[in-house]
Amino acid sequence: MRKKIIAGNWKMNKNLEEGLALASEVSNMVKDEYQGSAWVVLIPPALHVSGVSKLINGMPKMYAGVQNCSNHKSGAYTGEISADMIKSTGASFVIIGHSERRQYFGEHNDWLARKIDAVLEAGLTPIYCCGETLEEREKNAHFTVLEKQISEGLFHLNEIQMQQVVIAYEPVWAIGTGKTASTAQAQEIHAFIRGLIAKKYNTAVAQEITIQYGGSVKAENAAELFAAPDIDGALVGGAALQSRSFTDIVKAMP
Repeated sequence: MRKKIIAGNWKMNKNLEEGLALASEVSNMVKDEYQGSAWVVLIPPALHVSGVSKLINGMPKMYAGVQNCSNHKSGAYTGEISADMIKSTGASFVIIGHSERRQYFGEHNDWLARKIDAVLEAGLTPIYCCGETLEEREKNAHFTVLEKQISEGLFHLNEIQMQQVVIAYEPVWAIGTGKTASTAQAQEIHAFIRGLIAKKYNTAVAQEITIQYGGSVKAENAAELFAAPDIDGALVGGAALQSRSFTDIVKAMP
């Protein structure tokens, strides 16, 4: 059975002291209040991940992650962080291909495919992001865009590798805007992605892969989204910066 995962992407927010305080609050609230089976992943800025990993070490169902990594193992790549370095901090997850990385830093699918390889080689779990812009959706091109992102970023993997990937569908028009795809819209895309995977590999592989929804997820809409058959959790942005709001999203997952 595929894993339910709620991940909080802090983006470029919180200094070290604030980040550790938030991680402590969330971990304690989840421990005290959540009885479900979902994994909870905290994804702070890379500078904080070692401290966050140590803080949540030993807590059931809680993991740390980072927001990006290099496709290189080591070398003269100033400012980059390798997957092996990330693993040494105790982190388990790495976001790859977030729309902000695609938009602001020009990361394309071929580049992201190499990052996926690096993350898997290090024994970490990639969270591969995909999603369309408002313009692409209004032109009814969203299925084409998503198929290109998924096929070029992931379909070089074999079946075993593919089953180690988490996919996050994030409609770009809903990230940080307060807009959220309707449950029907989100479910339609999640089912479409799962269908692409089944077509490329097989139904068994497709049914094992966790597909999260991201895009202005909040406590008020989380339970309805999570009730959809192909939505396996959330990649949470703004609401992950407050312990109460993030914990309430976690609690919406059975």
